[in-house]
Amino acid sequence: MKNLLPLLFLALLFTACGGDSASTASSTATAPASGAALIEKPQLTFGFIKLTDMAPLAIAKELGYFEDEGLYVSVEAQSNWKNILDRVIDGQLDGAHMLAGQPIAASAGFGRQAELITPFSMDLNGNGITVSNDVWDKMKPNVPKGPDGKPAHPISAEALKPVIESYAAEGKPFKMGMVFPVSTHNYEIRYWLAAAGVNPGMYTADNIQGQVDAEVLLSVTPPPQMPATLEAGTIYGYCVGEPWNQQAVFKGIGVPVTTNSDVWKNNPEKVFAMRKDFAEKYPNTTKAITKALIRAGKWLDEPGNRPAAVGILAKSEYVGADSIVLANSMTGTFEFEKGDKREMPDFNVFYRYNATYPFYSDGVWFLTQMRRWGQISEPKVGEWYDEKIREVYRPDLWRGAAEALVAEGKIPASDIPDTDGYKPATADFIDGVTYDGKDPIGYINSFSIGNKDAK
Repeated sequence: MKNLLPLLFLALLFTACGGDSASTASSTATAPASGAALIEKPQLTFGFIKLTDMAPLAIAKELGYFEDEGLYVSVEAQSNWKNILDRVIDGQLDGAHMLAGQPIAASAGFGRQAELITPFSMDLNGNGITVSNDVWDKMKPNVPKGPDGKPAHPISAEALKPVIESYAAEGKPFKMGMVFPVSTHNYEIRYWLAAAGVNPGMYTADNIQGQVDAEVLLSVTPPPQMPATLEAGTIYGYCVGEPWNQQAVFKGIGVPVTTNSDVWKNNPEKVFAMRKDFAEKYPNTTKAITKALIRAGKWLDEPGNRPAAVGILAKSEYVGADSIVLANSMTGTFEFEKGDKREMPDFNVFYRYNATYPFYSDGVWFLTQMRRWGQISEPKVGEWYDEKIREVYRPDLWRGAAEALVAEGKIPASDIPDTDGYKPATADFIDGVTYDGKDPIGYINSFSIGNKDAK
């Protein structure tokens, strides 16, 4: 304890000065309040994109979970997903809210290559597919109605197919937006379209836009710019996270037609990613970060906390959207057509269903989509998928943090899943196709549109 006194004094001095001063000795190890192992790098900077699913970062900071672990964290909004990836790889950010596909693609050789890992999955679900009012008016006659006279959900892309065909007949390409080539959004909108027999295009060495043989032209738009790009008529629809689908409803410029929980029930969305060498150099810091984020996820899914979370996310330094727009999805509802607000308690999941655990099977799904659409250009054997995802997804780091939280009485032992890292096979997709993470080749070959590989 005697040796810790100077360090504790520095920590108290840091707090008294506001906690953000760059002049504080960031390399000085500090002891977290729990008395656990010393933190090798207490002063950290994390990046995020202005989306509701960055919430675990905001909550861990605002509720003091980072400080409980001896961490002094700054969180900084970034302009786009490429910027966030580059800044983590280059060491300007210590970690970040990131698309699940980004660290996987960096390891698999698509795009910029680097050794990144994730010890923490940030959420399940949380995305939607929105179309312009004009497109919705043309789709609506093709959408079945429920007993209440309202559109029956989930809405298949079968309802959009005649609209796409009418544009083609007029010589106009049908354009839609997604947020990044390796984003969940790209794979979800492709899955939704292909399930209805609409070809969303293939990636090749000569066409990195993924538009070979495409019946719908998909392009990248940063999330906060989606509503304005739709309103300008540059795109006719998009797939994005919240609050940018609800913003289209709020502004009266578009209608969400499906959510990604309809495309794949309880699908993984964002991850917290960092460099592999960071985790190796600062193991105690990595564990402390993961502990704080697990606690934040738990708080977010505890009954009654979402309104407070909305108030925090509405701050300009976080998502900065109107609290009414944020509450539309964050508090257990989702609005489709204006006035058609439906109960959707699982639209945003941050802890339930083992949401924070980085399952290998979740990561393998992204690899199958990269291969299906040609981002992974060469066939791979089935074992490659398991070997590759184990380089990126680190449930061992998650488990170490969770077990420490159990010992401290902060989470129950029952919240640690008994798993080999793979979820059971599921057919909870919009087309009813079964996905088994242990049979990636069989899964890829089950689709009529996309690459096929020999077993």
